[in-house]
Amino acid sequence: MEGLKEEPTGGLRTEPGAPAGAAASASASSGTPAPAGSPAPAVRPRTRRPGFHALRVASLQPLCEDAVAVGFEIPAELAEEFAFAPGQSLTLRREIDGRDERRSYSICSPAGSAPRIGVRVVPGGLFSSWLVNDVRSGDTVEVMGPTGFFTPDLAAAGHHVLIAAGSGITPMVSIAESVLAADPRSTVTLFYGNRRSGTVMFADELADLKDLYPARFQLAHVLSREPREAEVLSGRLDADRLSALIGSLVDVDTADHWWLCGPHGMVRDAQRVLAGLDVPDDRVHQELFYADDEPVREARHEEAAAEGPVSEVTVTLDGRSTTAALSRERSILEGAQRTRPDLPFACKGGVCGTCRALVTDGKADMRRNFALEPAEVDAGYVLTCQSFPVSEKLTVDYDT
Repeated sequence: MEGLKEEPTGGLRTEPGAPAGAAASASASSGTPAPAGSPAPAVRPRTRRPGFHALRVASLQPLCEDAVAVGFEIPAELAEEFAFAPGQSLTLRREIDGRDERRSYSICSPAGSAPRIGVRVVPGGLFSSWLVNDVRSGDTVEVMGPTGFFTPDLAAAGHHVLIAAGSGITPMVSIAESVLAADPRSTVTLFYGNRRSGTVMFADELADLKDLYPARFQLAHVLSREPREAEVLSGRLDADRLSALIGSLVDVDTADHWWLCGPHGMVRDAQRVLAGLDVPDDRVHQELFYADDEPVREARHEEAAAEGPVSEVTVTLDGRSTTAALSRERSILEGAQRTRPDLPFACKGGVCGTCRALVTDGKADMRRNFALEPAEVDAGYVLTCQSFPVSEKLTVDYDT
């Protein structure tokens, strides 16, 4: 779940018709009252922050030529902490060359089962290569409890349209299977783009779902480098092809929810298509794995003193506050980690939302955001991995 995108700074900006969480640049401040009579923003409640636990790898299942599903054994005493909603992810941690490195991977198993994650090798990826090539059943991996809000309401029946490409299918498998099992009135349509049939993750699981729910599950595989009989299924899952597929297979007026997951280009195209079809923003949900098809660069954590303009930054986590002078040229997370190495993070790309915190005093400039809803940004929440101090004094609260 990694991704980056550059946009001009200077205020909240969303693309026309973009779903919640698509803002790419925002400034956050505190102390500004809402206009009289305006409704309170629908901010997601803070849940108890999960911690890391050493979990045994219970299973490794090859999915295609470059991907595996990794299952974990959950001890009885951790069953509640690792209970998950479909669409959530797990954060894994390991030490590499003395650095604390973390990655988030979406859960692919259905609600009510033991968690499994889908992992595809990213060229040069320290984590993905290790998980796919080196980890074995019985090994122990440090895993944090499930997080994320890319989740459907299983108590409400509806028609869910899923649009995915590449490894973006991982949370969709969990969502599709869980939705179909939860209510016999629910239906799912899935458009899934890949390069070739050999790179299709979860091909067997999707075929089994089609056999189990033939009348309630529609599946369209689109391949960009392998011809298919139907022309509409051959090529990239771009705006034109999505428009054709939706026009042929989906009654837009009766679709209750649209779920988008994959590279930034595909998600952006899908947003624009849905905006052109006048799909309400609150029915569209997105999650990015990459932006512009490039993985996030490996971070190098340098121990350096603050240079240039500095801000007095106070961070609060788990009831403990720490104040330090931080450079305005470093993100809040990067600067504050020198005195608070326990600060939560995972992707460091503005995608997973693990480093979310509330600005309670002062101002911070959030330069990228693929995780927070507009209401959260309006309320003062920032992603500290993408936010830089602006004011002389700044206070951020991870506990709120």
